[in-house]
Amino acid sequence: MSTTGNQIISTLADGKLTVEVVQSEFDAPTGNHVLVQMEAAPINPSDLAILTSAADLENAEYSPGKFVADMPEPFNSAQKGRHGQPMPAGNEGAGTVIAAGENESAQALIGQRVACVPGNAYSQYCIADAAMCLPLGDISSEDGASAFVNPMTALGFIETAKMEGQGAILHTAAASNLGQMLIKICQEDDLPLVNIVRRAEHVELLSSLGAQHIINSSADDYVAQLRAAIDATDAFCGFDPIGGGRATDDCFKAMEQVATAKMTEYSRYGSSQLKKMYIYGRLDLGPTILTPAYGFGWTLSGWLLTPFLQQAGLETMLRMRQRVLDGLTTTFASSYKAKVNLEDMLTREAVLDYREMKTGEKYLVTPHA
Repeated sequence: MSTTGNQIISTLADGKLTVEVVQSEFDAPTGNHVLVQMEAAPINPSDLAILTSAADLENAEYSPGKFVADMPEPFNSAQKGRHGQPMPAGNEGAGTVIAAGENESAQALIGQRVACVPGNAYSQYCIADAAMCLPLGDISSEDGASAFVNPMTALGFIETAKMEGQGAILHTAAASNLGQMLIKICQEDDLPLVNIVRRAEHVELLSSLGAQHIINSSADDYVAQLRAAIDATDAFCGFDPIGGGRATDDCFKAMEQVATAKMTEYSRYGSSQLKKMYIYGRLDLGPTILTPAYGFGWTLSGWLLTPFLQQAGLETMLRMRQRVLDGLTTTFASSYKAKVNLEDMLTREAVLDYREMKTGEKYLVTPHA
C-alpha cells in the first residue's frame, strides 16, 4: 500500500522557478529500503541549489505554500538539465521508520528513530536506503536531523588532510555551524587549524570555543594575520565554502609568501611548496578570481561529500558515522534560529531570511507541524 503526504517540489521551466507544497504518493518500500515519517530536516546551504538557486526571490510571487520567481542568466541556462523536471528538496533529516522492505537490515529498523539522507527530506514521508540510515536511539529527531551533511563533511576534511599527509588545515567562513564542528574535531585530533572569519563577533565566538588561530578578513592587517597563522601551523591545505571572489586567491597568496620567505635562493617559478585549496560551496555565486601571484605549485579542486565517501571506502565511512553518533549532542550538535513547517518555509519572510545563509541562523523544517 502507498502512503500519501505533502512534500516540497521545485521546478525550473521557462525561466521561472516554482517551489510549492504538493501531495505525493509514496510507494511501499521494497528490498533494503524503508519508509520514514519525517519529523525534522535542516535547511543547509547545499539544499539551496535545488530549493532556491539564484532565483530573484525579492520580486517573486508568493502565495500560501508556493512561490514563483524569475531565474536570471547565466543560472537559468546553466541548469538546463533540470528544466521542466519537478524535483524534491532536502538532503537530510530524521524521523521514524514506519515500514520496511523485506531485507533483514531494513526490517530491523521498523519503529526506530533514524537520521537519513533521502534527498527529499522536506516531506512528510520519504523512502531511504537502510544502509544510509543512522539509528538515533534516545536522541531526538531534532538533535539528529543534521547528523549527516555538516558532521560528515567536517570529518571528511580531516580524513582528506590525513590521506594527503597534511599536518594542518585552513578553513574560510569558519564561524559557520560546520566550522564550529571542525574546530572541535581538530582539538580532539590535535590538528592545527587556521580559521578565517569576517566579523569581530565571529572572532569572539570562535575564541570562546578555544580556537587558536582566528583571522578576521575585514581587519586592516588581514594579510599579515593570515601569513603569520600559516607560518605558525604550516597550513598549506585549505577548504573554502565561499567559492566566488578572492577568498581562495588570498589563501594561495599567503601560502606562497610564507613559503618563499623560507627559500634560500630565488626561482622564477615560485616556491616548490605544494599548496592546495578545495572549494566545497558557493556562498558567493560570482566568478572565482585567481591571480598569477603564487608560482605553479598549487592545485584548486572541488570537494563533495558523496564522491569522497565513495573513495574513502566503507570502513572509513562507518568509522566516521560512529564518531558522529557518539558526539551528536556535543561535538556535532546543531542549533536553529527558527522552526517552520512545509507551508511556512515558503513564505516571503522565511525564504529571504534563510537564503542569506547567515552564521548561526539555520532553519529547521518540521514537516508534520
